[in-house]
Amino acid sequence: MDAKVYSKDGKESGSVTLPEAVFGVAWNPDLVHEVVTGMQSNSRAGTAHTKDRSEVRGGGKKPWRQKGTGRARHGSRRSPIWTGGGVTFGPRSEKDYSVKINKKVKSKALASVLSKKLADQEVIFVDSLKMETPKTKDAKAVVSAIAKGAGQDSLATKRKNAAVVVLAERSLATEKSFRNFGNIEVVQAKDVNPVDLLTYKYVVVADAPSSVEVLEKRVATTLKSN
Repeated sequence: MDAKVYSKDGKESGSVTLPEAVFGVAWNPDLVHEVVTGMQSNSRAGTAHTKDRSEVRGGGKKPWRQKGTGRARHGSRRSPIWTGGGVTFGPRSEKDYSVKINKKVKSKALASVLSKKLADQEVIFVDSLKMETPKTKDAKAVVSAIAKGAGQDSLATKRKNAAVVVLAERSLATEKSFRNFGNIEVVQAKDVNPVDLLTYKYVVVADAPSSVEVLEKRVATTLKSN
């Protein structure tokens, strides 16, 4: 399975061989949903916290006597039905939202999403996106050229969640060049996950041969292990 590789100026510069184990996997929506919701749960901070009636201030004295006032009986101002009282069934910081995700399941989901994106023509391979110095203007020109060359105009015009750029290794100049883009995220091939891929419409794979090799090691090696 081969795919076209484009240069920074949007011209076709060659091709890259794609492993079937990574880009030729059947779409499995149930598996992908399980992994994505699990990862989203694991990313929850769980810091929301409310006080129950034992934690709020006040309430040491009975508001009024039990009988003879004509009003409803109350024993404490800390009751949830009082303003300033405790909260019933509110969020608590001790709640654990984490979910266990098996490595093989996560790898299969990653391969499934990459294969789906490739089948939908939403994966664009580029020979290099390396920037000598951080410059947003140059990054914008590169994105426009690649979009035009690949025939995916919405890559350059989509206002939100346009693309995730996958690098073989970290490049600070490249990351900073794309930092001012609110619709583009830059990640390394070793860190990209199904949530990143599904958040953005396009996947721009820079340093195509090296990035594909990293993805193959992540996916294929995990699936082959016992």
